[in-house]
Amino acid sequence: MDYRGRVALVTGASSGIGHAAARAFAQRGAIVTAVARRADLLEQLIGECRAHQPACCYIAGDLGERSFAERVVHDTVARHGRLDVLINNAGISKHKQIYHTSAEEIERVMQVNFLSCVWTTLAAIPYMLREGGGTIVNVSSFAAKVSPPREAAYAASKAAMSSFTEGLWCDLAGSNIHVALIHPGPIDTEIWRKMDEPPAYQGRKHPPEVVVDAIFEAIERRAYEITIPKRSPMLAFARMLRLLFPGLLRAGLAWMDPVPPEIVERARAQAREGKRLGGFRED
Repeated sequence: MDYRGRVALVTGASSGIGHAAARAFAQRGAIVTAVARRADLLEQLIGECRAHQPACCYIAGDLGERSFAERVVHDTVARHGRLDVLINNAGISKHKQIYHTSAEEIERVMQVNFLSCVWTTLAAIPYMLREGGGTIVNVSSFAAKVSPPREAAYAASKAAMSSFTEGLWCDLAGSNIHVALIHPGPIDTEIWRKMDEPPAYQGRKHPPEVVVDAIFEAIERRAYEITIPKRSPMLAFARMLRLLFPGLLRAGLAWMDPVPPEIVERARAQAREGKRLGGFRED
């Protein structure tokens, strides 16, 4: 596919998958609007992108705010006249015991990981309809299929994104707007260093570029759903257990990352004191 002159909006572009995707689009000649919170990292990224496509730009802000999420779409079209590709990749982690998690934390995860995708998508569809079509790629997670321990909030946000995307497959039929869903497994990004509690997973992490390859495959082959890495025995086995032997899967996850009894007892004691979840302390 010839990307020269096409306009691509990439969220979560300051690092990891979004950073690699923005560079890849620019290298193919696309005009990139990179979006994230960290302006310094975006400025550095766009400096690299402009070596390939001088019209690339960035917008820094919080995609967890509806007004900003919608504005990045409108501003991109106002600046470049069109929007051909929307990559919804922005996300934050939430890896901690449910006893330590507040409702406000879960609400924040849903705003950034799921609702930002809804807001940008609904803002983008009219522009794509006006131009005769476009592509939206939503980067979900394998956690949406198999929820790991201590990631109920994160998995729920990605499952919501996945279901929203699947609904669009039918709702946008005949519009020439293609919507694709990417399910990455463990990818080597800084999200692993931003977890509230140390992760139990110590296995292999794949480079962000494998997800970028899947994004371009989804666009060019008009694929609807891709799990990355492909042909991963670990992901295939986990998915099989979830579908056929869910009890065995729960037992395996509980063995891999058990809830320490002292955490349960401490939470029980604090509950008797009238504390709500998220107010529980580990000390």
